[in-house]
Amino acid sequence: MSRLFLQEMYWRAGPDLSNATDLLKMNIQAKKVVDQEMKNESLTESFLQYFTVDLATTQAQKESVYNIRYHVYCEEFKYEPMDRFPDKLEYDACDDHSLHCLVTHISSGKPAGCVRLIQTTDDNCDILPFEEVCAESLDYEFIRGLNLDRKTVCEISRLAVDSAFRRRADETQTRFGGVDAMDCSHHEQRAFGLIAVAGLLGATALSDLTGRSNAFAMMESFLPRLLKRSGIIFQQVGEKIEYHGIRAPFFITTQSMQVNIHPDLKELYEAIYEQIKQSYADQQAKTTN
Repeated sequence: MSRLFLQEMYWRAGPDLSNATDLLKMNIQAKKVVDQEMKNESLTESFLQYFTVDLATTQAQKESVYNIRYHVYCEEFKYEPMDRFPDKLEYDACDDHSLHCLVTHISSGKPAGCVRLIQTTDDNCDILPFEEVCAESLDYEFIRGLNLDRKTVCEISRLAVDSAFRRRADETQTRFGGVDAMDCSHHEQRAFGLIAVAGLLGATALSDLTGRSNAFAMMESFLPRLLKRSGIIFQQVGEKIEYHGIRAPFFITTQSMQVNIHPDLKELYEAIYEQIKQSYADQQAKTTN
């Protein structure tokens, strides 16, 4: 039941108290119905009926990714100067060797969220962004102890949710969250809070598909704490620094995520993996031919 429908019903009720009371009862009953629907549906069903999570392969999809990043990183949080991107597409040199996930709202067609997976180049002579910005703060002893094959390493970055899909009260506090800005049912809004997690699961699927199962990420401390509750356990591998806010480098393996993740989210991960798998296979086939 949409908010516009409830507003219309309230308008029709007018100032009559008995009608207003009836409307309140209807609203409470509607919420009970929605909550029961949520209980009957899996988390995966609840999310994927409203959103798709795709590998951005076309130029239009990539521009949607860059546009979300411009709105979030440049306009809202001022992490990057707006005048550097007159086309309102935030991108950098790392995008040339990155894979991008795009979360799209099905009914509106609006791009809702994005994330990228930065790959090391074939010659392995490059360094990833976290290695550059954390050069003086990384726990090199721990990282050396991992004994990682450079070809299995990646960095997850630019995880963002468009402001249209976040609660207005939270917009100046975090790039992730729910929504109260669009006209959607209560049931649909419940799924909006999963956009950031779905993006992260999409990046994890890409790390698995590409064989780059050792992932690093620069994150604000609140995000790993939230993810840990769902069994997605990142390990801090360096000290906090000032980089688009106070952040620290974190590490996770695809295998550990798959073992520890909450069953509901594992089902969502597997569904997202299947969505991305075909697109990735198609892209690889075009590259090979």
